[in-house]
Amino acid sequence: MKSRIGDNAAAVVAMAALGAFLLAPLAALALQAVTSDDGRIGLAGAVRYLTSPGLAHSLANTLELAVAVVATVIPLALLTAFALERTALPFKGFLTAATGVPLLIPSLLPALALVYLFGRQGLLTPLFGGQTIYGAQGVYLADVIATFPHALVIIRTALSAADGRLYEQAALLGAKSWRAFLTITLPGVRHGLVAAATATFSLTIADIGAPKVVGGNFDVLALDIFKAVVGRQDFTVAAAASLFLLTPSLFAVAAERMAARKRAALISSRSTPFTPTPNRVRDVAVGVGAWTIALAILGVLGVCQMAALVSRWPYDLSLSLAQYDLDRVDGGGWSALSNSVLLGLTTATLGTAFAFFAAWASERSKATPALRQALSAIALAPAAVPGLALGVAYVLVFNDPANPLHILYGGFGILIAVSVTHAFTVAYLTCAAALKSLDAEFEAAGDVLGGGGARLVARVIAPLCAPTLVEVFVYLFVAATTTVSAVVFLYPPDVKLASVAILNMDDAGDIAPAAAMGMLIVYVNLCARGLGLFAQTLLKRRRTSSADAAVSGDPARAH
Repeated sequence: MKSRIGDNAAAVVAMAALGAFLLAPLAALALQAVTSDDGRIGLAGAVRYLTSPGLAHSLANTLELAVAVVATVIPLALLTAFALERTALPFKGFLTAATGVPLLIPSLLPALALVYLFGRQGLLTPLFGGQTIYGAQGVYLADVIATFPHALVIIRTALSAADGRLYEQAALLGAKSWRAFLTITLPGVRHGLVAAATATFSLTIADIGAPKVVGGNFDVLALDIFKAVVGRQDFTVAAAASLFLLTPSLFAVAAERMAARKRAALISSRSTPFTPTPNRVRDVAVGVGAWTIALAILGVLGVCQMAALVSRWPYDLSLSLAQYDLDRVDGGGWSALSNSVLLGLTTATLGTAFAFFAAWASERSKATPALRQALSAIALAPAAVPGLALGVAYVLVFNDPANPLHILYGGFGILIAVSVTHAFTVAYLTCAAALKSLDAEFEAAGDVLGGGGARLVARVIAPLCAPTLVEVFVYLFVAATTTVSAVVFLYPPDVKLASVAILNMDDAGDIAPAAAMGMLIVYVNLCARGLGLFAQTLLKRRRTSSADAAVSGDPARAH
């Protein structure tokens, strides 16, 4: 009985935290959208935005852009994921690393690279008759590059869950490779495709970096929000625009959830691993496409690195480290990078602990089913909230002195809170998947041996999930150091961040230092990813060694 009460309390605490940092800000956002300029409840402010001449234009641009990006990214990601999971290509490790690089960079960096390639002084602009990248085409290309690896991760995960028996039976029946792809592979990854499309759509409509850098006169809802807050301090219009931004994401996530409920289990206890067999024609065709994508991504990154290492583009191309003298330009200098690293470390530490706690409360605790289901539903909500809308909502809630959590506003605390909330769903789902994979007998054994649930989690459950926790830690660190939309309205004057500094330096015309700052973020995140992989390898080896020792009866090695 005492254990049930404690587990119920844990679920309530997790729900209260999500309520304070997610549901309350969203409620304030909705309330502000229907609050008139004189403080009374009414639709005057919302109507003012809804009837503005630019709304229909911005909304149409936003939806058209998102649909175009999804229509481009999903086939490219499927092709690359197929190359990595279903072919016998060599050098898959390098291909994985090359195509995953955009996960480690702010969304502004591809836009800056496009400026150097196709801007007014662009390297390739003369080849296109002087046509520049500014406008819809620039935003489209930048968002394709920025969202591609997110879709790739999701689709690759779906492709990795394959029952080899199905393909063996298809081969025995004489089915060609293309027929097996259409009848087995595509239906099997249908949910992954929907999830990838949902993620790509949400990331595109919420992106502020690409429209700000290369958008020109191409207005989108994200820019409407940015202009309303930064330019006019008009939070009623910003709230109304944020709700418009939120609505498509809600529909997209709802569609993904419906697809998830219809998904049948692809892997059973009798399944056999799928091992791709060499097929020269298929491997060459798919490999050429995948490597073309990888080289294009590396080319974009290489352009940014080149811009950061020349004296003055395009007039003086001699190598120089002058662009890394960040303290001489506006944007926060080197302190912005150190602030971002500190934000990443604190976000990763607190976010990993909270995501694991919430996942345990919903998946492994003895809390009542109603509480566990409610917690799980709330934990999925951040996936439907664009970072820009969340940032506006945080300003409305935490800037109010009547809010007990107002103490967080104007300091580092608010940045940690919004960063954890923004990336929470992925961290939660990753922890939940790890917890679901553990045998339910652990809790039963803990009850028999005594010591309480907290001790069982600390001594057994958490160590078994340690590799996953490292993965979540790295994910949250990278998310915190690269996000722009979630923090652009919240950082205090004395706490500049590297991702926002890129935006500010671009505004000031310091494009080369902005590229240098972007590359520094890449270096930091590459180090974080490398250390994370090293830590995961050590933890997995230790767990394997402990399991072998337990089987052999060697207590010294087992502990």
